[in-house]
Amino acid sequence: MITQGVRTTVPCHACGGVLTLDIGQFIDRGRLWWDTSGSCQSCDTVWCEEDSGRVTPDAIRQALLARHGSARLRLTEPEASSAPILRALREAHDVTLTQAKALADELKATGLTGTLVEMELLADRLRQRSVMAAVEQPGC
Repeated sequence: MITQGVRTTVPCHACGGVLTLDIGQFIDRGRLWWDTSGSCQSCDTVWCEEDSGRVTPDAIRQALLARHGSARLRLTEPEASSAPILRALREAHDVTLTQAKALADELKATGLTGTLVEMELLADRLRQRSVMAAVEQPGC
């Protein structure tokens, strides 16, 4: 399982104390999931949320990117056929065909960036269509 997470603190809205947040993103059964949980050190505020979909909420993505940096997905065979690339991109993202074509062009030229989990999921979808791709992790 590919996972990535971050722990941070923010002021508690209920009491002003220190609220510890655990934020994560992961792949389960071929789907993108994210979760967030929080607990206050000073009061009884506590919660846990989990969801899935094509797009992770921006606050979660930004926390992961700020902590871990962007991963880059590159084609290992840049001359790969566009049709399977477009299918994988449209399956992974809620985009039009025109937007998918722009993403495919970017993927072929410089690669796509996102969280490690997002790029690993897209790489897997490409590989399922015989399009070879590799994910470069931040700091590598």
